[in-house]
Amino acid sequence: MNCFESLSTFTAKPLINIHDLMVHSDFRGLGLSQKLLERVEERAKEMGSCKITLEVLSGNKVAYRAYEKFGFSAYELDPSVGQALFLEKKL
Repeated sequence: MNCFESLSTFTAKPLINIHDLMVHSDFRGLGLSQKLLERVEERAKEMGSCKITLEVLSGNKVAYRAYEKFGFSAYELDPSVGQALFLEKKL
């Protein structure tokens, strides 16, 4: 797992972004991703963080389900205007 500490400009509180999470194929199905996520959540609470963020490809159904199981959901500031989208500009 690779995480970054950052700051939410909306709340002026710390946050943790999970950049990468991978479990080796030999150890999948043992609940290790949930244990890793639990540890990140513990650390985020210790820091007084307002949230944990991550991004996942829509086609990565296994990872998406694992994140949903842990309580992650699509990012919305205001549900009436829709979900936030991650954009990039390649250089």
